[in-house]
This record gives sequence, structure tokens and C-alpha cells, in this order.
Amino acid sequence: SGQVLAIDASVGTDWVHIGNTGLHNIDMVTREAEFGIFIGEKSYWSQGLGREATLLTLKHGFEDLNLNRIFLFVFENNLRGIAAYKAVGFVQEGILREAIYKNGRYYNVLVMSVLHSEWKGC
Repeated sequence: SGQVLAIDASVGTDWVHIGNTGLHNIDMVTREAEFGIFIGEKSYWSQGLGREATLLTLKHGFEDLNLNRIFLFVFENNLRGIAAYKAVGFVQEGILREAIYKNGRYYNVLVMSVLHSEWKGC
């Protein structure tokens, strides 16, 4: 159970699909969901589009779905992602040690979340 939203960018007079954001594993009993985002084309990175899409997704989760907690998982070495998540209100909850095996090695994964009571809105 989840909701996926498209991220489109204006390029001249056209709109281009550049990625997706979403709330996944929505649990209406505990009022929480897992956040995810993907912007595939690197030329659209560092333009504030991911931040705007993240804020809109959080707004949807907290205001429309009445969620209490939105969480995510991020590789410990994804410093850009961690900084971006902190900038919109996510805080680190913990570390899943060596939780992912990829390309011949294990990676730690951070658990981050933002609570409705902490969220500042768009």
C-alpha cells in the first residue's frame, strides 16, 4: 500500500518527467509511512527540485493522510541525501549495521524520520 507521485520539471515550454517520490508501506493504524525519492537525471540534481518534491510529499502525508511519522532508510555514505533529508526536518533515529550487501561489501543504513509535531510545513 502506497502512493507514488511524479516529479516533473519545466524545460522551456515543455514538462519533463525527472523522477518519483512516494509514501510506501502506509500503515493507518500506526499512522506512519516510508518515504522514498528518485531523480534519475543528474543534470536535475542540486536545483531544489528534490527538496520541493520532498516537502510536498511530507505535506500530503501529514495534512491529507493525517500521518504521525514518516520515515526513510538511507545508506550511511550518502552524505548528500542525508544533508537534504536533515534540511527538510528528518532526524536520525538509528543505524542498521551492515544491513545491505552490495558489490561485495556490507553497508550501514541510517533510519531517519520526521514526526507531524516536528514538521514545519512548506
